[in-house]
Amino acid sequence: MAALPENPYNELAWIVGEPIVGAGTWIGAFTVIDGSGGLTIGEGCDISSGVHIYTHSSAKRCVSGRRFASVEREPVRIGDRVFIGANAVINMGVSIGDEAVVGAGAVVTKDVPARTVVVGVPARPVSRVEFVDGDAEPRFTPIPD
Repeated sequence: MAALPENPYNELAWIVGEPIVGAGTWIGAFTVIDGSGGLTIGEGCDISSGVHIYTHSSAKRCVSGRRFASVEREPVRIGDRVFIGANAVINMGVSIGDEAVVGAGAVVTKDVPARTVVVGVPARPVSRVEFVDGDAEPRFTPIPD
């Protein structure tokens, strides 16, 4: 059985391409980090175990019987101090703003604004991240339906 390519983040993570990863970012085990289409992960992020981040899609190539010969690629940008919960999936072309939270198991198909909590499939905003009066502990304020 072939070993995973070495990387400086986690011996059990599979990292493809050359993503840019900011200082203090932690990447958990059993993650797939696809930098083949361009990937920037900011400083101080936590990428939980089992997360998949994709910067490519071969769906059109596959269903066309390879008549559509290209593997599509679009960059992903993840801001600073972003938390991505276990087993979340980030699709190609998505930007996630600073201090956002992606809930466990979420599938992110659209951009996530800064300081926004998203959950579900597809991921949708459910609350805002707020810091009050210089408190270190953030508060999560629900977004009305």
